[in-house]
Amino acid sequence: MKPPGRNGAPGDIAAITEARLTFGPRSRALDTGAALRFSLDHARAREAVMAGLDTERITGLLAEAGLDHRSVTSAAATRDTYVRRPDLGRTLPEEEAARLAGSRPVDVAIVLGDGLSGIAANLSAPAFVTALAARLSASGLSHGPVVIAAQARVALGDPLAMALGARTVVVALGERPGLSAADSLGVYITQAPRIGTPDSARNCLSNIREGGMDVETAADRAMALIRTMRQIGQSGVALSQHIAGAGLPER
Repeated sequence: MKPPGRNGAPGDIAAITEARLTFGPRSRALDTGAALRFSLDHARAREAVMAGLDTERITGLLAEAGLDHRSVTSAAATRDTYVRRPDLGRTLPEEEAARLAGSRPVDVAIVLGDGLSGIAANLSAPAFVTALAARLSASGLSHGPVVIAAQARVALGDPLAMALGARTVVVALGERPGLSAADSLGVYITQAPRIGTPDSARNCLSNIREGGMDVETAADRAMALIRTMRQIGQSGVALSQHIAGAGLPER
């Protein structure tokens, strides 16, 4: 057995996971090191939830990649409102929808949102949407401008896709931070999005970050899902059942 690692776990186990592990004797309280690590991770999680999008950096990176963009804000006007009213984070104000409507319909709408970790969105989302946009273009699918969405929940992608006339929507946003990772990006893909679409009709790629799934792999997997769901006209549970029935790998 290797020497003990983080939290007293045997080194060979601690080396392959960032999860909180407890080995050895138990006591009535955490040791000082474990208590301090918990406090630090808790602070990082709170910071991630309250962090906003670094719009200047994101738009600069998109411009370097030759990608146009549009910016919107959900019906949750402030971060405090967003945290307390999840329903408003799923709602697109009429004036925001009107600004997007009227252009030529696109095959796939790409949304870059803050979600519950602006830090994750700032770190990984620009690279992911750039990689995905390149794959969509190579496949002959139009994607239009990247929509940068503030105070965004996953379902905000549905009215955004409707405004853009897209039959498929990809929403990349920060996942709710745990106490081992505050910088995890999630990607949610929906075919035939509409207001009221249930979560069971979406497919998700999770833990996109350094130490998790890299953005190139995530873009490849997202592209594979998009191709299949556009072929069968469904996503979510229906897509998973189709893949299982065909004996195909889901990712």
